[in-house]
Amino acid sequence: MRFVDEAKILVRAGKGGRGCVSFRREKFVPRGGPDGGDGGNGGSVILKADAHLLSLYDFRVKRLYEAQNGRPGQGSQCNGGSGEDLEIALPVGTLVFVEGPGGEYFLADLAEPALRVTAAKGGRGGKGNEHFKSSTMRAPRFAQPGEPGEEFALRLELKILADAGLIGLPNAGKSTFISRVSAARPKIASYPFTTLTPNLGVMIHEANPGKRLVIADIPGLIEGAHTGLGLGSRFLRHVERTRFLVHILSAADVGDEEPWAGFELINEELRRFEPRLAERRQIEVINKIDLLSPERLAALQTRARDEGRRVFFICALRGEHMEDLTAEIWRLRDALEAGRPVMQPSPASDLPDAEIVHTREE
Repeated sequence: MRFVDEAKILVRAGKGGRGCVSFRREKFVPRGGPDGGDGGNGGSVILKADAHLLSLYDFRVKRLYEAQNGRPGQGSQCNGGSGEDLEIALPVGTLVFVEGPGGEYFLADLAEPALRVTAAKGGRGGKGNEHFKSSTMRAPRFAQPGEPGEEFALRLELKILADAGLIGLPNAGKSTFISRVSAARPKIASYPFTTLTPNLGVMIHEANPGKRLVIADIPGLIEGAHTGLGLGSRFLRHVERTRFLVHILSAADVGDEEPWAGFELINEELRRFEPRLAERRQIEVINKIDLLSPERLAALQTRARDEGRRVFFICALRGEHMEDLTAEIWRLRDALEAGRPVMQPSPASDLPDAEIVHTREE
């Protein structure tokens, strides 16, 4: 099972400009002959690998990409201008397939930054009538039309290594969380297994718009997931392609005696599926704190601190207490990317009195 982002687009190269039919006419040159210029070539569609892009989201919104047509030729042997090429930036690692009536075939693998591939070649401009004069045809009254540009339906496939993977029991609020911190719009409802396929979101840093990270919303896992229950083994393979995990537990699943049992249940499934997954760095989150009384919330936060456990308490639906969590996500991503040792922060002591912060980093 691959973790894949896909999009389908139509690329259309520019048409060549038509050649011109024209004759030289000057005062003392009554029969100056043909002087029609050539049409310009149509622009091509070029794909370029861009290391700054992380997903194919934009290509699911806009699907048609057209290069500029060539300009027609003019008299006095003036050739038409060529159409500008259209350059489409795609994330590094994008695979490009051409779809047709007989199936699809592989076109390119944009495996390296700045790699360029011509996806559709522009049409050739038509020749003007000056090219067709001869000893037997002194005044040709025709010229070539421009050739049409190539047009292809492309399927784009990006194999993704997400920075953060959202895991947790069904109905923990993972989809709401990813819609809060990114531009992703997953299906959200108050019943389990709303998410049946992984959703991707791109977080954009508020202070530095060029700084981005990919979050994958892994569908809810259940007890026995490692054996395939609830499509669990399929979804656990997606977890393998993430750098670290944001483990979300609904406040409705927090018991009085064993409040962290929901975390441990999923961690056990990770261990049984692949022991190394359980060792992956996690950020633990209790969501839907609006379901808790202030006294219960304060008691849980105190217990987490006493046990030396770093737990973030949020309400993704209302955007409450999101700022500290998103800051921790960025901190962890930066540390892993730089290859620095990841230090466990000390438990926070000010969360009960934190202000409600509505943060939407998109």
